[in-house]
Amino acid sequence: MFKGKLTVAKLSKMLGSGKLYVEDETLERIEKSANYLYLKVNTSKATIYGVNTGFGSLSNIRIEDHELEELQSNLILSHACGTGKRIPDNIVRAMLCLKVWNMLYGNSGVQKDTVLRLIDHFNQDVLPVVYTQGSLGASGDLAPLAHLCLPLIGEGNVILDGKEVPAKEALLYLGWKPLQLKMKEGLALLNGTQFMSAYGAYCVFHAERLAFFADLIGAIALDAYGGLTAPFDTSVHQVRPHPGQIESARRLRELLEESPLAQKEKEHIQDPYSFRCMPQVHGASIDAITHVKQVVERELNSVSDNPLIFPDEDKIISAGNFHGQPLAISYDYLSIALAELANISERRTFQLIMGKTACLFIW
Repeated sequence: MFKGKLTVAKLSKMLGSGKLYVEDETLERIEKSANYLYLKVNTSKATIYGVNTGFGSLSNIRIEDHELEELQSNLILSHACGTGKRIPDNIVRAMLCLKVWNMLYGNSGVQKDTVLRLIDHFNQDVLPVVYTQGSLGASGDLAPLAHLCLPLIGEGNVILDGKEVPAKEALLYLGWKPLQLKMKEGLALLNGTQFMSAYGAYCVFHAERLAFFADLIGAIALDAYGGLTAPFDTSVHQVRPHPGQIESARRLRELLEESPLAQKEKEHIQDPYSFRCMPQVHGASIDAITHVKQVVERELNSVSDNPLIFPDEDKIISAGNFHGQPLAISYDYLSIALAELANISERRTFQLIMGKTACLFIW
């Protein structure tokens, strides 16, 4: 599948033309986790949240052994309550990829057949229909992930050859049998941040492109305005060494270095903020995008379902790795950063329309 850590760039490349596969060693790790959970439940009679108990406020209700598999299917059916428009195909493909990647760590207690079926959906472009609204965030992406996983049990709809069809019909056409989920599998499939992470990776990928275009458009605007290039001098930014500021100034210098207009002698000694402060403003957004990318990539390589299984340590722990707060705060930060790129661009447009006389109204 992937070598080393999963990055936004690797994910983007995979969505473009890649195929998923799992090495035998990884499948053995997955099976080890599932076998450990099975033995734990059947030999020790331990009470494990969501495996042989109800969910949420019903966690104190013990579920009979013969109902454990039905419990997992019912969990997916009961949470498939999303609404709104269908999310884009590439986001669904990213969710499938990330859900598989999440399970390869061997802390989820799922069957290898479940992971392989998710891979089949990705590789053969049989995309579950997932809706834009319904994610709780605080409890992970319960509704979107329920819709993502409905086809595994022959429910919900999928996109097959560009058409939306019932999953039952698609599975029959493909010769796939609906899976019988084992203990904890419904919970492992539903708990997680793959919907949030997929959108976050998408936004970061395009935010980096927008930051580059902000410098490119800013350079063109400066040329059209007849602005000064001195504010982008290396010495200026060495004494205020924010990485994004340095990068923006470098790009602006490179974009303008062969411009005849930029090299012409100017009569004025100072440009408006929207030109003069491009490295400082664009750079702050670049730093924000870099930070958000680090958070997103950390999340891509995390296990976010619940409970978590640690066979080597003989531990099964119910915790809260599904909570979306690390992503939510970062996404707010990203939206501010991108809004600032738009804001300063609009001010440059104003200056180009009003001409040099607009300088009278600012310092």
